[in-house]
Amino acid sequence: MTNIDIEHLKFPIGKFSVPETITSTQIQESIEYLRDFPSYLADSVNNMSEKQLDTPYRPGGWTLKQVIHHIADSHMNAFSRFKLALTEDNPAIKPYDESAWANLADASLGIESSMAIIKAVHFKWVALLESMTDDDFQKTYFHPEKKRSQTLAEVTLMYTWHSKHHLAHVHLPSLTEGKI
Repeated sequence: MTNIDIEHLKFPIGKFSVPETITSTQIQESIEYLRDFPSYLADSVNNMSEKQLDTPYRPGGWTLKQVIHHIADSHMNAFSRFKLALTEDNPAIKPYDESAWANLADASLGIESSMAIIKAVHFKWVALLESMTDDDFQKTYFHPEKKRSQTLAEVTLMYTWHSKHHLAHVHLPSLTEGKI
């Protein structure tokens, strides 16, 4: 497998890039996607076998089960970061080692608990997003690893990308056809 193939498996929808200008239409579309994402994910994994869930989406990559648990972990952190940014002035957020989290004991559990977390977090997150004003979306948090502040508008789009990114992993032919 070539580096191009691996890169496509890592980033099947491409890497996230921040638009120069973020419009209210983009924000609204993101909120709608984040509202529907738990259903999209559930529809995609509900009929998968344990073998498929325990299959890496690419050579050397996480299993689908780990991806689902990662989404729950990541989106819980994102929701907390939104609340921090809305209630504090440019707070520094705490990064975490996603790969280390993906190898903790809970990453080997069935996906039901993380699917429930994703559904609940997105329910609360969308309620928060829908209550936010244009000024709220300009509030920021500081990301120490990126060494810059990020607006909540940017982060909203980034987590829409993140949701689509991992949903694309679920739909890779290698997983659905058991070729890896």
